[in-house]
Amino acid sequence: MTDILHSFSPQDSLVAVMIAISASDEDIRASELLTIQAIVNHLPVFSGYDIDRVKTVAQTVFDLFGEEDGLDALFGIIRNDLPERLFETAYALACDVAAADGKLRDTELRLLEEIRYELNIDRLHGAAIERGARARHVLP
Repeated sequence: MTDILHSFSPQDSLVAVMIAISASDEDIRASELLTIQAIVNHLPVFSGYDIDRVKTVAQTVFDLFGEEDGLDALFGIIRNDLPERLFETAYALACDVAAADGKLRDTELRLLEEIRYELNIDRLHGAAIERGARARHVLP
């Protein structure tokens, strides 16, 4: 498994963050999956990305979540394989997935806080990113 973990592309790392936030409450919702799919299909950062990789990355995240220090391992992989210039992008995508169903659960909020810390997202920048996600996913 270690070889797979160390072969994440930057796009795999972004997908891993989105899968992690979706799975954080142990209930992956259809709205979250649709948001992940739309992001991967439409954002320029995923240009040329093999959509079939999502399943492999998701399984890796699920496997890590089943381990005692899996979350720490996941963050280690992401920090190692994701260029720093994409750290805010990763946080923004996590916020969009978390907000996709119109509710933020405590487990999602805790993981967002951890992502912000692990990726060294400035508090003010984080607040702006969060506000943008709320505005995009407000329910009528």
